[in-house]
Amino acid sequence: MNILLMTDKLITGGAESYFCKLESNLRYEDFKIYTAAGDGELYESLTRKENFILLSRWNHLRNIYYLRNEICKRKIELIHANSLRMVLYALLLQKFIKKKMKIVYTKHNVTILEKKMPTLFRYFMNKYVNNIITVSEFEKNNLISIHVAEEKINTIYNGVDIEKFLFQQKKKESTYKIGILARLSKEKNHLLFVKIANVLKKRNDFMFYIAGDGPEKEPIMKEIEKYGLQQSVKMLGNISEPHEFIGNMDALLLLSFREVFPMVVIEAMATGTPIVSIDVGGIHEAVIDGESGILISEYCEY
Repeated sequence: MNILLMTDKLITGGAESYFCKLESNLRYEDFKIYTAAGDGELYESLTRKENFILLSRWNHLRNIYYLRNEICKRKIELIHANSLRMVLYALLLQKFIKKKMKIVYTKHNVTILEKKMPTLFRYFMNKYVNNIITVSEFEKNNLISIHVAEEKINTIYNGVDIEKFLFQQKKKESTYKIGILARLSKEKNHLLFVKIANVLKKRNDFMFYIAGDGPEKEPIMKEIEKYGLQQSVKMLGNISEPHEFIGNMDALLLLSFREVFPMVVIEAMATGTPIVSIDVGGIHEAVIDGESGILISEYCEY
């Protein structure tokens, strides 16, 4: 079977890392695998670059035209869409090519379409998508609640490379290192992370580290400056070795307003780094409060 894996772009992120892991771990003796995505730093982690189709991040008409030719040329039989946008690409491609291809959708987040127009979202899922993979039971139940056909949905939890994310016994040091690893976007709630650092600034035995990049970089930097935390809160940008960052932390915070099932939770657990998280989405399916981490059931800044 000839399969095309599609995702929006190869920037650092959970869904994008999932895409790269899928590309490198599918059994190539059983399938012919092709990939398509916008550019980004994760391109270097692809194992079969000769099968990669570069997409524009902005010119969607060009992408559809180019993918139509590639699908015909490579005789694609199944499209795996790693985002809702890629599902819509697949639907348009089917119409233009007039070829029935199976569509599998891995759903990593809550989409605007299902929030604003759940009836239309349900119609697309039930009529055109063959299988939906959710990364948590929480998300599966959300889809069932808006009447997406249950028989189409399967939960497959995110996995972690335990050879890379090795368990590490924490060394007792004079300074506690607290980290957050997430895209710098509003829903990840980095401003609360900075406020926590501000509450603890009277103590000189805490250091705070922010790993990631994104559109909220400037507001976060301004918040750090506002509280005078430049010496105790360090912004590291995108990191190439997340396992090293996580393993070096004494605790990892996850403060998001919304999540489905973030990879960083199981990566932290694999390395033995304590996780403190707001209980949102499917996080409680992995973290048992008081045993494998600490869950905060309600938002409280302090």
